[in-house]
Amino acid sequence: MKYTYYGHSCFMVETEGKKILFDPFITHNELAKHINIAEIEADLILVSHGHVDHIADCVALAQSTGALVVSNWEICQWLGKNGVMNNHPMNTGGQREFLGIKVRCVVAQHSSCLPDGSNGGNPMGFIVSGKEGGFYYSGDTALTLDMQLVPKWAKLNFAILPIGDNFTMGYEDAVEAAYLVDCKHVIGVHYDSFGYIKIDHEKAVNCFKNAGCTLHLPSIGETINI
Repeated sequence: MKYTYYGHSCFMVETEGKKILFDPFITHNELAKHINIAEIEADLILVSHGHVDHIADCVALAQSTGALVVSNWEICQWLGKNGVMNNHPMNTGGQREFLGIKVRCVVAQHSSCLPDGSNGGNPMGFIVSGKEGGFYYSGDTALTLDMQLVPKWAKLNFAILPIGDNFTMGYEDAVEAAYLVDCKHVIGVHYDSFGYIKIDHEKAVNCFKNAGCTLHLPSIGETINI
C-alpha cells in the first residue's frame, strides 16, 4: 500500500488500484501551503467527524474528483445541502464494501460539530481491508478499550493514530493503542498543525521504539510504501 500525507489528519492510501482520501483539510493548514488540491485524485473520501480541521476541503475535493464520500448520517446530510450528492451515510458498528474494499466504522471518543455549528453526529474511526491487507484509522480519539476489538475484525498492516495530545491522545497513549490493536507500525497524525498540539518528534519516535513499535512521521506531501 502507498500512504501520502497531506498534513494534520489528511492522508491518502492507495490500495488495490483505488485512492482513498481521509479527512480533507489542506488549504486552511499553513504547513500544507505547498499542496495543490487541484492535483489530488480520489475514488473514495472517508470523513471521521465534522470538525473543520477534518472536513474543510471535503466539498471542493468531492466535487473535483467525483469521489464517493462516506461518513456518518449527519455529515452526509450536510454534504448534500452543500452540493455533494454522491455520499453514503454510515454509523458506528456498520460495515460496507465500496469499490471492492471493506469499510467498518468503529468507536472514536471525541466531539463533533460541523463548520456552520450544526450537529456533526458521532465521531468514528475506520477499519479498511481488502486483498492487500488492512489498516486502521482511529480518527480523533482518546485511548479506549474498544480498540482491543480491532484485531478481531482485521489483521493490520499499519495503524494511523493521533499523537498530538490536548484534543486527542498523545503519543504515550498511542503506544498503548498500538498494543490494543496489535500493530507494530503506526503513522502519526494530528500533531504540529497549531500550538496546542506541537510535539517533540524525537521523544515520540523513541517512545514507540522502546515499546518495540515503529512510529512513521512522513513529511507533508511525502509518499511512503507501507
